[in-house]
Amino acid sequence: MAKKKSLTEAASKELKSKFDLNAFKDKKGLKQNVKFKEQEWIPLSSAFQDVTSIPGIPMGHIVLLRGHSDTGKTTALLEAAVSAQKRGIMPVFIITEMKWSWDHAKMMGMEVNEVVDKKTGEITNYDGNFIYVDRETINSIEDVAGFILDLMDEQKKGNLPYDLLFLWDSIGSVPCEMSIKSNKNNNEWNAGAMSTQFGNSVNQRITLSRKESSPYTNTLVCINKVWTLKAESPMGQPKLMNKGGYAMWFDSTFVVTFGNVMSAGTSKIKAIKDGKQVEFAKRVNIQIDKNHINGVTTRGKIVMTPHGFINDNDRELKGYKDARKDDWAAILGGGDFRVVEEDQAYTDITSFADEPQ
Repeated sequence: MAKKKSLTEAASKELKSKFDLNAFKDKKGLKQNVKFKEQEWIPLSSAFQDVTSIPGIPMGHIVLLRGHSDTGKTTALLEAAVSAQKRGIMPVFIITEMKWSWDHAKMMGMEVNEVVDKKTGEITNYDGNFIYVDRETINSIEDVAGFILDLMDEQKKGNLPYDLLFLWDSIGSVPCEMSIKSNKNNNEWNAGAMSTQFGNSVNQRITLSRKESSPYTNTLVCINKVWTLKAESPMGQPKLMNKGGYAMWFDSTFVVTFGNVMSAGTSKIKAIKDGKQVEFAKRVNIQIDKNHINGVTTRGKIVMTPHGFINDNDRELKGYKDARKDDWAAILGGGDFRVVEEDQAYTDITSFADEPQ
C-alpha cells in the first residue's frame, strides 16, 4: 500500500510539474479581470459622519435605510442625492410611496429647474440632472426591477454615460404583479418577487459594477418600511422586521436603522407663539446595523431638520435656530416665540445585527 501511494504521489507530482495553470485558465475563458475598484463613498453631511464615523453611502453596493415613519430616512436619501449631483453622479428617484416633495428636495440643496407655463406662470414640471419615476408608471416590484435593469442596459450601450445612484422610496410600498392580478396583497408573494427580481438579478448587476472591468459604478439605496414583531416570550426583545421580506437584507452590505423598535421614538423641537407652532427639527436615534465595507458599527443620536442633519449639541441647534428664526417669525406673526421640545419616551435601540431570524 505504501509503495502504491508513493507511485501515485510521484505521478501526481510529475503531472503538476508540466501543468500550465495560465494556459488552462486561458483555454477555459477564466482569465477575466478579478480586481475591484478602490472603494469610494457618496458623502453625507458632516453631522452624519460625526455620529456614525462613516463617510456616507458606499458606491457599488446595496444600502438599506430602514425605520419607522418620519425618522430621517428620506433626509439621508436626499443628502445622498444632493451629494451625488455635485459629483456628476446621476440620481435616479423611484418614488413608489408618493410622499415626495420637490420643495423639500430643493430645500435640501437639490438642483431642480422649475418648468413654468409662460401664459399662466404656473409650474408645470421639474427638470434637472436627475431621473424621476413614480406610481404613474411604476406599480409593482417587477416594474421597479425592470426599470433599473433597463437603465443599466442603456448605460452599457453608451446611451447613459453616468454612474447611477438608484434611490427607491420605498420597499414595501408596492406589491408584486401576482398580488395585483389577484387583488390580494400577499406578503409571501411579495417577498418571493423581491427575491427573484432583486436577489437573483438587479442586486447582482449593481455589485458587479464594482469590478474594474465595469466603466461605471452603480449604487442602490432603498428606504425599507418596517413593522415590529412582538416577542413570544414575555422576557424576549421585540424585533424590527423588514417589509418585503429579507432578500434586500441578505444582499445589502450597509444598513442604517433610524428610530426605536416599538415606535419612531423621536423628540420634536418646535417654535411656538400664540397657539401656532413650527416643527423645525427632530432628535432621533441612529445606528449602523450592518457594515461589510469596513466593519464599523456605531449608534448615537442625530437631529434632522428640513435642511439636513445637524449634530445633537447646543451649539449646532442654536446656530440652526439663529439662521432660521426670521422664517419662523414670518409664519408665527412676529419674532417673540418660544422654542420647546416635546420629549417622548426614549429607549435604547435593540441591536439587529443578528437578523433575520
